[in-house]
Amino acid sequence: MKGTDVRILRKYTNRRLYDTSRSCYVTLEDVKQLVLSGEQFQVQDSKTGSDLTRNILLQIISEQEAEGHGTLLTNQVLQQLIRFYGDSMQGMMSQYLEQSIAAFLEHQDRIREQMQTMMGAANPLTMMNRIADQNMAVWNMFAPRGAEADEEGAEQPAAEPEDKSAKSAD
Repeated sequence: MKGTDVRILRKYTNRRLYDTSRSCYVTLEDVKQLVLSGEQFQVQDSKTGSDLTRNILLQIISEQEAEGHGTLLTNQVLQQLIRFYGDSMQGMMSQYLEQSIAAFLEHQDRIREQMQTMMGAANPLTMMNRIADQNMAVWNMFAPRGAEADEEGAEQPAAEPEDKSAKSAD
């Protein structure tokens, strides 16, 4: 089979899909694997020859959404998509979605790295360490210059004069 050939799957009235290149029946899971592997295919009605590829792809998406592994198409997104049907912007929306997904796929590795960096930053221990470091830096900015010596166990002679000034103010 050539790289430019499109694999033909035929859908029969009994809802079964037949892979003409392998001469065997396939499941929706098999079709999903074709999608994931990037193989070109077309699903045709066995009687009329009409293209049913979109219907099968929508069916796969529907099953993926129902499996409960998280959802890409929330109710709000689906409602917004439905509103675009019949709208003068429908064609533009279709192109926009295609281009957006293509751009996302092109930058997927970089996006994944950024997400992992963000997730690392969201780690509670990492965040607490950063906050503690920031607090110490701020604290040190306002500490007197001799404070480092005080922390090492040196006597604090400043306490006594404060007491004398407080007494004189009375």
